[in-house]
Amino acid sequence: MADPGMAHQRIVALAARHPQVVDMIIGVLLALVYLLSVWDGKAESRHPGRDLQVWDGVAAFAMVGLIAVRRRWPRVVLALTVVAAAVTIVVGEARAAQTVAAAIAGYTVATAYPRRTAWLFGGSAAVLLYGASLLWPGREWPGAAWWERGDVGLLAGVGMAVAVGDAIRTRRAYMVAVEERARRAEESREEEAHRRVMEERLRIARELHDVVAHNLALISVQAGVAKHLMQSKPEQAAAALGHVRDAAGTAVEELGTVLSVLRQESDPDESSTGPAPGLSHVPVLLEAMAAAGLRVRNRQEGQARMLPAAADLAAYRIIQESLTNAHKHATGAAVELHVAYMGDGLTIEVTNPRTAQGDGLRRGTGHGLIGMHERAASLGGTLHAGPTVGDNFTVHAFLPAADQSGAAQ
Repeated sequence: MADPGMAHQRIVALAARHPQVVDMIIGVLLALVYLLSVWDGKAESRHPGRDLQVWDGVAAFAMVGLIAVRRRWPRVVLALTVVAAAVTIVVGEARAAQTVAAAIAGYTVATAYPRRTAWLFGGSAAVLLYGASLLWPGREWPGAAWWERGDVGLLAGVGMAVAVGDAIRTRRAYMVAVEERARRAEESREEEAHRRVMEERLRIARELHDVVAHNLALISVQAGVAKHLMQSKPEQAAAALGHVRDAAGTAVEELGTVLSVLRQESDPDESSTGPAPGLSHVPVLLEAMAAAGLRVRNRQEGQARMLPAAADLAAYRIIQESLTNAHKHATGAAVELHVAYMGDGLTIEVTNPRTAQGDGLRRGTGHGLIGMHERAASLGGTLHAGPTVGDNFTVHAFLPAADQSGAAQ
């Protein structure tokens, strides 16, 4: 046995897909009601049933046409159906079908126009029909005053149709607003997901660049040294190859850490396979750079303190990338590294002499500088890199990290 609820839903869906067919059926039914009412005289008419006339057929055909186009010209259809209903009241013919048509037209106006317009047209139609029934009541009411002869049902029927139409229009507007909010929320979720994906891609790109570029630069330099000293100074060549091995091992280890973070399902900030490098690893970095032939004069200002993990990692990566770039374009002079702990943050400055060919940045991809800028900006800091006085190239970064020691006390 078919589910009545499902059958009702299918009928409603079918009617929504073919509204013109529904209107034609309604118009035909009203026309038949009108013709039968006139023919057998069962309506509230002052005259007995009569034979159908040509103008009855014209009226029925016009009723079908008006109902069929009610959605396209609501106000015009309301005006014409009200006039037709008023005429039937005046001449004393059966008026049920015409008044129902007027009520349907009032409902259509209420669903298509704002409330003020709907009640203006619907109220005018109801008052006009009630006035017609008041002036031409069609039958006498013994002992009734003249103002009691009007058909209050006409006034209530059209008014009720307009009220229902207004309620449906309000509900439709509410549903449209709800769907629009849902659509915008979905778009916002998609945009947020896309933004998070792009941020994660940039973070991964920065990490991979910093890990690979630094260690590959050391490997390249030490391999060149080993090749140059292989015949004349095999001991030093062997030491250089040892540095190559150490740099390669460090690169493999850090790449493994990055890949393991990418494979885990939880938030990388919540669980990690190992500690991320920070400023505490700078001495090890300086030893590796010294073994690769880069002399660094390290100077620290202020009392070292614990930094937030993100700031600590960003500071280390900026120093690492700056020293790697300096090593690529080294002239033999020492590189100046200055780290200053201040109350509101950390300042990093790396200065290296420029080569005769310039600062050498044009020979690279520029991804290292872009990554440093992005790291500083992600923390609300700043980074400037470029030529300075004395034919030097300087990287200056500020990372906000307020000193919490006073608050802790």
